[in-house]
Amino acid sequence: MRVNAAEDIADDGSDAERTPWRLLTGLLAEQKRGLIAGVLVGVAWAAAKVSIPTLIRNAIDRGITGDESLLKWSLIIGGVGVLAGIFTGWRRWLAFRESRTTESRLRERLFDHIIRLHVSYHDHAQTGQLMSRASSDLQQLQAFVVMIPLVLSNLFQFVAIIVLLVSSDPLLALFALIPLPFVNLSARRFNGKIHPAVMAVQNRQAALATVVEESVSGVRVVKGFGAEGVQSAKLTDEADRIRTVSLQAARIRARFLPAIDLLPSIGLISVLAIGGHRVLNGQMSVGQLIQFNSSVLLLIWPMRNIGMMLATGQRAAVALQRVQRVLGTDPEVADPVHPVALPVAAASRSASPALGTVVFRDITFGYDPTRPVLEHFDVTIPGGTSVAIVGSTGSGKSTVTRLMLRFYDVQQGMIELDGCDLHSLRLHDLRHAVGVVFEDTLLFHDTVAANIAFSHPEATLERIETAAQLAGAHEFILDLPDGYATLLGERGFSLSGGQRQRIAIARAILADPRVLILDDATSAVDPSKEHEIREAMATVMRDRTTIVIAHRPSTIALADTVLLLDEGRVAAQGTHDQLLASNAAYRDVLASWAAAPEPIGGE
Repeated sequence: MRVNAAEDIADDGSDAERTPWRLLTGLLAEQKRGLIAGVLVGVAWAAAKVSIPTLIRNAIDRGITGDESLLKWSLIIGGVGVLAGIFTGWRRWLAFRESRTTESRLRERLFDHIIRLHVSYHDHAQTGQLMSRASSDLQQLQAFVVMIPLVLSNLFQFVAIIVLLVSSDPLLALFALIPLPFVNLSARRFNGKIHPAVMAVQNRQAALATVVEESVSGVRVVKGFGAEGVQSAKLTDEADRIRTVSLQAARIRARFLPAIDLLPSIGLISVLAIGGHRVLNGQMSVGQLIQFNSSVLLLIWPMRNIGMMLATGQRAAVALQRVQRVLGTDPEVADPVHPVALPVAAASRSASPALGTVVFRDITFGYDPTRPVLEHFDVTIPGGTSVAIVGSTGSGKSTVTRLMLRFYDVQQGMIELDGCDLHSLRLHDLRHAVGVVFEDTLLFHDTVAANIAFSHPEATLERIETAAQLAGAHEFILDLPDGYATLLGERGFSLSGGQRQRIAIARAILADPRVLILDDATSAVDPSKEHEIREAMATVMRDRTTIVIAHRPSTIALADTVLLLDEGRVAAQGTHDQLLASNAAYRDVLASWAAAPEPIGGE
């Protein structure tokens, strides 16, 4: 099923789609032993609670007005109360254990699915919305699951008390139970009113999470433009909207839940009125009246619990819909049904010069299919050679990188790696065979060593240091407070732009791919220090298929061949020196880049 990410994020709850309870029941089926144990303990708790009114009646009629020992009945009541307390703690522990297990499993499943979704989904989806589904929505489900064994035990208590009341005095039971149909009617009306209100609250909470996430992740932009007030105003607006829709939901609860609480108490008043006259007339003992009253009182909490279950169930239903819309989105880029293996292992590169041969066959692609970025793109890159792709902004240079990694699939044509169509390879195999250093470098909140060994966490420190040396990063890493054990700040912003890119290059080197893509990998390096990594890049590129996307002549000159792109087509091909001498368009592109200001964040 294809679900548009933008529509998913903007959903307002008006969708008539049925709540996908099957998702939850499938998870609960895997935990049936724990849930059954929780229910059985709850039944034991309910049995202890239900027996107490009868024990109180015996204590009064036999221990006070009769000739039996009051101490005996008091000890029995105390013992049953202790058992009920033990079962109370036990059933709650089992309920919370199973609910947290459900939450954890669904969170893992949701995260695994989100991380596998195609890049175009994430192009439209808001991070804050996805975070909301993985946090607050799953908490709503956890709150619902925790009530399942609790409500079932309360339901058993409810049924047992009704049976007890009817069997002891049918007429008095009738008056006690008359309000129950009205409770059911109120619950049904409450159920229909609260659903859209809860959906609105959860959607607004997700919108607030988006504002917070964007403000925190983009704090440098916010501060750089002095826009703290702008973001604060956005947050205030979203907080006000949450307050408005939350109050609407609260008004609905305030209108219905008191009635659900009050109606059983009306039955209690009837019992007191009728039963009191019977006691005065000698038709009922004091113990029997107290037993009946105590039993009716035990009906109130189960009724409240059922009301709480209805409210929690509505929130869980909304959460399930929101989570299911993400889980129901099929990745547009996925593994083939019958994958093939690359013909030669990466470890054999030195013995196989043709390793890493890349062929683009008549490629046409556009992020919007009606507006192609690449059109009839035909290029062959022999294994072990390097190609620089040069062009003006929007010519399709970085798109080549994204297609090589199958972030997107081509609309026409085919890309081959060592004779294998990329569509026939497992994504894991492809993305381990093709390493990339992006222009926008992202480092993780972890140590320098862990960032370099990102794709191979088991790598030794020796391998990590070797990769760093090849990337020209070893020396500045040693100057950091804890060397390779230095913990980097979020996104690596504690380093300069050039330092971040050299660590990213080291990360790609350690992965040891057969094809290395350098997507403007020197853009954040100050030109005066570019020489520090140029020789390292030349070493890394030797005998390895390399695609260099660059605009600096010194970097372009490292490649064996240069391709000039113009409107998604190869306009010229040759060495850097050849094109510089013979192609005016090539010289114009280099001149336009040279005239552009250096990017912020360089060393």
